[in-house]
Amino acid sequence: MTSAKLRVGVIGVGHLGRHHARILSNLENVHLVAVADIKRDRAEQVGGPLGARATGDYLDLIGQVDAVTIAVPTEAHGEVALPFLQRGIPVLVEKPLARTLAEADRMIAAACASGTTLAVGHTERHNPAVRAASTVITQPRFIEVHRLGTFPERSLDIDVVFDLMIHDLDIVLSLVHSEVEAIDAVGVPVLTDRVDIANARLRFADGCIANLTASRISRDRVRKIRFFQPDAYVSIDYAEQEVEVYRLVRGDGPRPDIQGGPLAVEREEPLRREMLDFVASVRTGAEPAVTGQQGRRALAIATRIVEKM
Repeated sequence: MTSAKLRVGVIGVGHLGRHHARILSNLENVHLVAVADIKRDRAEQVGGPLGARATGDYLDLIGQVDAVTIAVPTEAHGEVALPFLQRGIPVLVEKPLARTLAEADRMIAAACASGTTLAVGHTERHNPAVRAASTVITQPRFIEVHRLGTFPERSLDIDVVFDLMIHDLDIVLSLVHSEVEAIDAVGVPVLTDRVDIANARLRFADGCIANLTASRISRDRVRKIRFFQPDAYVSIDYAEQEVEVYRLVRGDGPRPDIQGGPLAVEREEPLRREMLDFVASVRTGAEPAVTGQQGRRALAIATRIVEKM
């Protein structure tokens, strides 16, 4: 890419997409050209104050932008992304990558055929707490995850596994360098006809066990993940962007000491980091933090979990 401003469009400006637009409009060397939404009035409401053109047809962006971010409902990810990928226009699509693995494969194939970037918006990968903790997580043997939220007014078209748990599946898969050998899972539809609370237990080939719980019907909001490895314990609070690390330090005495405490974390909005990473990837040609293949892997494990329920 040249030093000219990168022309970017945002497709879908509901709950999350409007934040894409807000952040992109404030990035240096980025020009938010347009926002598209099936609800034209919503596109105007979001795009107007940011100086971006509003349209009700996302295909209007073709020929006008250098890259797009997509934050439409999951069921439309493939339909919306493919016209851009097929034309070599870089795409960042929010998680989960697609509705099905077959659809994900079509998107990945289109990006490969045209030689363009396909990034997936697994935002927790860009959480400063996760980035800080990843330097000390070396050999996890047991992982405990709780992602609990209150009942939402959106994303009710998919199970809680694809809506919430998939965040943590992506994190676990990025830090455990082994294949998933076995899965046990249970899910319950409580307030909708989709699974609203789920638990999954993953066993990896290297012996690591990950136990994940996700709920969208809890009274309290909890977003925590804990790692247990030889001589060390690492706790991450996603929401507070806090990390605690404790280690066993063996000395000359009969008993080891426990040392540790909070890890320094430079706080920043994870979504802003996600947008910066995507823009840098488009400009330099480097792989984004979460590639289409990585997004597919998380989707594949989420699919296996749902099939086990």
